[in-house]
Amino acid sequence: MKQLTGAFGIVDQEEIDEINILNATKKALNIAIDKLKVKPDVILVDALDKIDTNGIPYISVIKGDAKIYSVSAASIIAKVTRDRIMKEYDEVYPQYGFAQHKGYGTAKHIEAIKEYGICPLHRKSFTKNFV
Repeated sequence: MKQLTGAFGIVDQEEIDEINILNATKKALNIAIDKLKVKPDVILVDALDKIDTNGIPYISVIKGDAKIYSVSAASIIAKVTRDRIMKEYDEVYPQYGFAQHKGYGTAKHIEAIKEYGICPLHRKSFTKNFV
């Protein structure tokens, strides 16, 4: 069996606004695949189809994060990575409370946006409904 190492891809909020969240997810997956030093024989993904995996076969599993340990682990790593990034953003924009809500659309986050306006980190496609 191949000894695999992990990689992840990040797509920023401006590109998410340009290409939408689904295509940004697919792009981040492709970035991660490109970073892998050892390519896997197959890629397991959580409910994505019609994706470019650089010629590597993939299996899409609905609710894969609940059914497959490696997909679940990848989901946890992605969340922890995002949470850490949001804590760093909180130091730059403390008025939004990113360290607490991690950028999710909680009532407090929406109230902060209404009070302070949007900052460069906000997706305009997300905030257009309440700004």
